[in-house]
Amino acid sequence: MSEEDIQCDCSCCVWPQCRGVGDDRGGQSEPATEEMHPLLRRRQNATKHHLPRKDYESLDYDRCFNEPYEEYVKTSEENNSTTKVEIIKWVVTFMIGFLTGMVALFIDSIVKLLSSIKFSVVEESISMCSKDGCLVLSLLILLLFNVGFVVIASSLVVTEPVAGGSGIPEIKCYLNGVKIPRVGRLMTLVSKAVGVLFSVAGGLFVGKEGPMIHSGAIIGAGFPQFQSIAFKKINIKKYGFFRSDRDKRDFVSSGAAAGVAAAFGAPIGGVLFSLEEGCSFWNQKLTWRSFFCSMAATYSLNFFLSGINTANWGYFYLPGLINFGVFKCANESGIGCHLWNALDLIVFIFMGLLGGVFGALFNTVNLLLTKHRMKHVQKKHKAIRVLEAVLVAAVTTTVSFSAAMLLGECRSMASNQSNGSIPLVDESVRTYFCPENHYNDMATLFFNSQEEAIKQLFHQEGKFSLATLGLFFLLFFFLACWTYGVHVPSGLFVPSLLCGAAYGRFVATVLVQVGYANHENSGTFALIGAAAFLGGVVRMTISLTVILIESTNEISYGLPLMLVLMVAKWSGDYFNEGLYDIHIKLKGVPLLEWEVHHGTERLKACDVMDKPDSYVYIVSRVSSVIRMLRTTAHNAFPVVSVADGRNLIVDQEHTQPNGLLNEERDEGQRIEQKWRFEGLIMRHTLVSLLENNVFFKEQNGKGEFAIFLLSKCGNRSVTIPKIN
Repeated sequence: MSEEDIQCDCSCCVWPQCRGVGDDRGGQSEPATEEMHPLLRRRQNATKHHLPRKDYESLDYDRCFNEPYEEYVKTSEENNSTTKVEIIKWVVTFMIGFLTGMVALFIDSIVKLLSSIKFSVVEESISMCSKDGCLVLSLLILLLFNVGFVVIASSLVVTEPVAGGSGIPEIKCYLNGVKIPRVGRLMTLVSKAVGVLFSVAGGLFVGKEGPMIHSGAIIGAGFPQFQSIAFKKINIKKYGFFRSDRDKRDFVSSGAAAGVAAAFGAPIGGVLFSLEEGCSFWNQKLTWRSFFCSMAATYSLNFFLSGINTANWGYFYLPGLINFGVFKCANESGIGCHLWNALDLIVFIFMGLLGGVFGALFNTVNLLLTKHRMKHVQKKHKAIRVLEAVLVAAVTTTVSFSAAMLLGECRSMASNQSNGSIPLVDESVRTYFCPENHYNDMATLFFNSQEEAIKQLFHQEGKFSLATLGLFFLLFFFLACWTYGVHVPSGLFVPSLLCGAAYGRFVATVLVQVGYANHENSGTFALIGAAAFLGGVVRMTISLTVILIESTNEISYGLPLMLVLMVAKWSGDYFNEGLYDIHIKLKGVPLLEWEVHHGTERLKACDVMDKPDSYVYIVSRVSSVIRMLRTTAHNAFPVVSVADGRNLIVDQEHTQPNGLLNEERDEGQRIEQKWRFEGLIMRHTLVSLLENNVFFKEQNGKGEFAIFLLSKCGNRSVTIPKIN
């Protein structure tokens, strides 16, 4: 058994070299010298048999009631009243929501601008080439647009790697106490926001809604600090109330909720998402602030989007980045027409079961692709990562163009296109190579934005052929699976919804042909299919139900959505975990799960700790601490004292292990002691103390020694205020 086979899942401290019983090295650690490792160590422990990993530190979310903390609280109360701090906290919360809405407005506006330019040029070329037979030229123009956009997006992510993907796994880890390097930096926000608009405009099967959650979380992490690491001159110490890990966590929770609210126009769903998928630390005040932040994000974005798109400022027509439209019956009176009935619930349950299976398959394929990518792409030069993104963009563009031009069928338009009251459904159909009053069904799905394609499947009264829906589902399934994990900012929500909507519309078409369902409620089956597939991929239930209800403005879908999402989660969990949890484990993040694995209930901390133990005393020699930091890779160390309360300096010389044992004494003369656990101290805290010379010198008969004195903290983490 190698040292990589067992990993400690504790989010308080990380023991990177855990060994189990039966280690063929007899539990002996490898020899180490003081010069072997730097103080702040980042191990490169990847071998050809394991995925690359890195060490993570924990965030200090618990209050440590020690003497430095008491002095900090006393000083804060003297300088600022509680009422003043509370008012500033609510103002900051509003600003987080407002800024998140403005980022969403920026992304949406630029994506629409770039997409309109691209499609107008390509459509003009297609209309000219349809007569001359030069469609290859149209494909080359489309490739030039898409590849160029994707190169920009990928270059930004290569510069700031943590900006890749949706960012939801990283934010989930952060909210649960694991420090992810650079996850909340300003450069990460710029790379994420700018990169996602180019990746979406570049035709990749990704969404901009997932990165919005990460963007909102970054704003929540950075704005309340009133300082900037990138711009060091920005540091307003007068308002530095919220610079602790605990306060930052609460604002990140609110920012993540605001990101969901801005993306889907779902403020309640945003709060529930942050609660269900993100946080394990929650309280009533945080609920109210997160809801207020989500409300600010939703309606600030709504105000500007409605004014820009309709020129009616002061009205609220467009709640979020994506609008599923209104589901209505075809006849205006609604008499004798129902969106669903009790018998449909049986079909919905089977759709949820199959959606969970599809989601599990999606996760399995993506897991294999991500493992291959981590082993063979991430280790190579940065240019290789960009080239991979270019390859994905080129293949996606070629497949989409070829399918739209060669495999589409001409379908007649419905005589009365009133379902959903969305005129854009009619305007966004593509009529390539089709006679008048007909549309190309495959081109309508591929040559529109993903949001428009979803609306087509939800509200288009015209029919889509089974061959078109089945082929579109397969192509989109595998291309979206290949794309998620490429070095570009990429969301997962909208691609999963579109893939599931095609699956649901396929089921509806089959039911119509066998005489079970009416064509009028095909959009209902498309919505259920979208929920089933997305639930099978991400395994969310409560928050996803509310998000979809708020997005569709149709409360009557509550029961079907709840049933489908629960069944999809159960069927998917039978095979594997949700995709976000899979990527968290692939990154090697020591996230503590909700429940222990079977057979590990009786494990203790000593079963996974490295031997010999590494710990520090309340009174410790500086030389011993430096030696410990250089010869270990742990990110947190227990602080102990002698149980009988004798002089710690004398006892330390005789008993401290792992290089701290007095070299002049034989091991047979070691004095057995009983230790009392006093708390934990982080590696970066010890390094800060060393860098700032926070120690004193003491002299005994053997010479002069530099000594640490750590305050007792009552079995909590030792917290040292920032040293100026």
